[in-house]
Amino acid sequence: MYTFVQNKLLFLQKFIQSPKQIGSVIPSSKFLANRMIQLVDTRATTNIAELGSGTGAITRYFPQITTRRSRVFLFEKDAELRNSLMKKYPHYHHCAEATEMVAAIRDKGVEQLDCIISGLPYFNFSQSVRDKLLEQIVLSLKPNGQFIAFQYSLQMKEQLSQYFDIEAIHFELMNVPPAFVYACRKRRD
Repeated sequence: MYTFVQNKLLFLQKFIQSPKQIGSVIPSSKFLANRMIQLVDTRATTNIAELGSGTGAITRYFPQITTRRSRVFLFEKDAELRNSLMKKYPHYHHCAEATEMVAAIRDKGVEQLDCIISGLPYFNFSQSVRDKLLEQIVLSLKPNGQFIAFQYSLQMKEQLSQYFDIEAIHFELMNVPPAFVYACRKRRD
């Protein structure tokens, strides 16, 4: 199992290899992770997914928001990071492609998710990839489901507002780099 320092070095290595896919030089801080976890409506969350799980910086807080009945899906494209997550969290479902989220959750008998947490660097992706990801998120979420995502800028606000009601945008200074946390809800219609 990776130690704290090994996680940071692995994350840095992955950033150097593929900066557009990783988005930051170090994993999310505990402050950012806690901010995101605190936004989850635990009364209404049984099925949850995390997009861009990386080294598990946010995943490690999932026991605070899940129960034994929860179905948790971790999406991580990088095979080495995904394999590390599989060892740490063998009871979760592990998937490679967030652009195939609907098929992945339905393959495990889940029709829709209550909440999706995302650390993907959307603005690093092409517009077509962003569109595909957002389509999959919208189709995977139940009506009134939560979408909680952090970004390093406000550039995604306009596109997110096309699909979601943005309930709040929080600024987390205690992260490198500082991040904006979007708390969104899927519209009922």
